[in-house]
Amino acid sequence: MSVHEHPAKVYPVHPQLKDSAVVKGLSEYQAMYEKSLADSDAFWADIAQRIDWFSPWHQVSQCDFSKAQVAWFLGAKLNVAHNCIDRHLKDKADQTAIIWEADDPADTRHISYRELHEEVCRAANALKAHGVQHGDRVCIYLPMIPELAYVMLACARIGAVHSIVFAGFSADALKDRILDCEAKVVVTADEGLRGGKAIGLKAITDQALEQTPCVSRLLVVRRTGAEVNMVAGRDCWYHEEVAKQRPTCPAAWVDAEDPLFILYTSGSTGKPKGVLHTSGGYITYASFTHQYVFDYRPGDIYFCAADIGWITGHSYIIYGPLANGATTIMFESTPLYPDAGRYWDVVERHKVNIFYTAPTAIRALAAEGDAFVKKYDRSSLRVMGTVGEPINPEAWGWYHDVVGDGRCAVVDTWWQTETGGIMITPQPGVNDMKPGSATLPFYGIEPVIVDEACNRQEDVEATGLLCMGRAWPGMARTVYGDHQRYVETYFSRVPGYYFTGDGCRRDKDGCYWITGRVDDVLNVSGHRLGTAEIEASINACDWIAESAVVGCHHDIKGTGIFAFVVLNRDNADHKDDFDAVFKTVREQVTADIGKIARPDHILISTGLPKTRSGKIMRRILRNIAKNEYEDMGNISTLADPSVVALLIEGHRKQFNS
Repeated sequence: MSVHEHPAKVYPVHPQLKDSAVVKGLSEYQAMYEKSLADSDAFWADIAQRIDWFSPWHQVSQCDFSKAQVAWFLGAKLNVAHNCIDRHLKDKADQTAIIWEADDPADTRHISYRELHEEVCRAANALKAHGVQHGDRVCIYLPMIPELAYVMLACARIGAVHSIVFAGFSADALKDRILDCEAKVVVTADEGLRGGKAIGLKAITDQALEQTPCVSRLLVVRRTGAEVNMVAGRDCWYHEEVAKQRPTCPAAWVDAEDPLFILYTSGSTGKPKGVLHTSGGYITYASFTHQYVFDYRPGDIYFCAADIGWITGHSYIIYGPLANGATTIMFESTPLYPDAGRYWDVVERHKVNIFYTAPTAIRALAAEGDAFVKKYDRSSLRVMGTVGEPINPEAWGWYHDVVGDGRCAVVDTWWQTETGGIMITPQPGVNDMKPGSATLPFYGIEPVIVDEACNRQEDVEATGLLCMGRAWPGMARTVYGDHQRYVETYFSRVPGYYFTGDGCRRDKDGCYWITGRVDDVLNVSGHRLGTAEIEASINACDWIAESAVVGCHHDIKGTGIFAFVVLNRDNADHKDDFDAVFKTVREQVTADIGKIARPDHILISTGLPKTRSGKIMRRILRNIAKNEYEDMGNISTLADPSVVALLIEGHRKQFNS
């Protein structure tokens, strides 16, 4: 069946999951959900017993959305690395903690909890030897190799704060993140490998560090053995430094509200936001959601195909699974290398029970045909998840029917970097699955839909802005170094609520359907990219006077990037040299941000639709990008309404000729 032919319908709970799932049926879910809202503190105090605490809390929560104040398990002490490693050593020391699946399918490594403990302790001691103390920030710019897990857990072990930067970002993007969090130490690799191609991470890092005086030490992991420049007095080889250290390191007692990590996410202004997550609430929520959403059972092999440079990798490759004593797979490669059967080869070889990936990957694999899937044994699969963006029903149907043979539960999860963990999702064995819908809220989560005037929509069926009515332990506490931005971004648009930035529809069954971003943030292949950040990069091109970026449909990525550009006066003669402009703009964005932010389409124009106050009317650009020329709405407020006709003419000529 083609990916485009699958009919939209409701899929009932799979019979084989009804009795064996963590939560058995809709009535049990409803009872637990109602309990979670009736007495939130009592509910979360009970859930937090899944975590080892060195000393107890004196207050479960202190949360006030009107003041953007959130704190959980006040006064309690714990260590996240202890919860992910040490407490499992008594009965799981020889169990595999991490299966590392390298770029080359022939290269696989099984790392036991005992080995993980020793590696993390050595890394922690190495960080301390180079001056890293409690509260210091460590920037990690590594590919998907075991050292990435070792270093992030080492930071947690000594109470340092890690800030992981996706290894596809450019030198400028890395520099900005290092400077913003004032990192003391950076950890990178000589090169990364992805899809058979080497990426010079050390060279990129060297370029970034030319303007980062806060960095005193660079630790370099040897991944490929490529020759790299080592700066005397600053650079050290990671393997040499950890070899000097003992394989034991005490786990520091940290406060539940001590920072665990900072992760940067694009906002509607150009500067990325350093979202800060703290220790106690985050690990409680990551552990809880991992078990219940994925129906995790002891002995399961769990495979999340995300990158740890994003929040999905933080919560559902490392922290959630390891806190639950699971075996988790770290995947260095791509779904299409060496061919489109790579994921299913991993599933067969490791007998994977739970698989979690993005709709972008599913659409790309569906386009390659069913043969690559059916070549491999996927009978071990029980639960399959999606993350990063709403999945279209056609891709959902292919995933369920072809990959899962029609017998696996599909959990279409909605959440954000800022939420720390999954918020709205189906649960295996609990509720019917609706392709394209995230369905029901997780325990303790109170979704609220409001209209544009911030009025709460009380009817079951409703459409509007998605907000949260109460706090949960896994939510971010602030934007690092800029709490006012935290207030303005998440708590000012809809007073008294956490505003997600997403639109939403609730159907007659109380199921939630995410309709996309309502601000100027694009969700490209599950990665949130700020339009302002992309526009700033495009405008840095010598030929470009100004630009405006909007989202557009993309068969694989879900949302593509459409850039409208205006050439400066000195380069107006390039207006007919489309290929050169397109190449120049894409190269500039790649250098400034990374390949993920490159525009898919560019339209060269003589102007942009602006109001008399200078504001770009993006709804007009969105309509043009979608070939919807007829209803542009009221354009009388534009400083030059004739620009719209010129844009439509140019779009028709370039894309519809």
